[in-house]
Amino acid sequence: MTGMTASLRLFAAVLAISLAAAPAWTQQPAPALNLELNGAQPSDKACRLTFVVTNNLGADLSKAAFEIALFNEVGVVDRLTVLDFKELPAGKTKVTRFDLAGTDCGKLSRVLINSATECAGAEPNACMRGLNTQTRTGISFGV
Repeated sequence: MTGMTASLRLFAAVLAISLAAAPAWTQQPAPALNLELNGAQPSDKACRLTFVVTNNLGADLSKAAFEIALFNEVGVVDRLTVLDFKELPAGKTKVTRFDLAGTDCGKLSRVLINSATECAGAEPNACMRGLNTQTRTGISFGV
């Protein structure tokens, strides 16, 4: 009887460990669109913003565009504009640059994503719902 009890205890322990680890095996990462403000450099009469975007939404986007608000050095909205990232294939990372005429990079304190104006290829709210932002600049960036 003792051998059977020990075997049952061992089986219960192995089962408990495997059940505790099961969520790590079965969990899929949430669909995401990762958008990083990677750089902000002055260019001829403009501020050049460089973005790194990775489409992990699980669908090819034939067009992705976002309305952004640019804040000046004192936190006042300087202007609104739309950035068109064009096609974003599923699982692909892409680098895109935008020259924002009349914008001084040194006076840019924050870039806020207001909304997705286009998210063609996914359900309409997927681009904003799955949006993850980060910055590698001194400029605040997010939603």
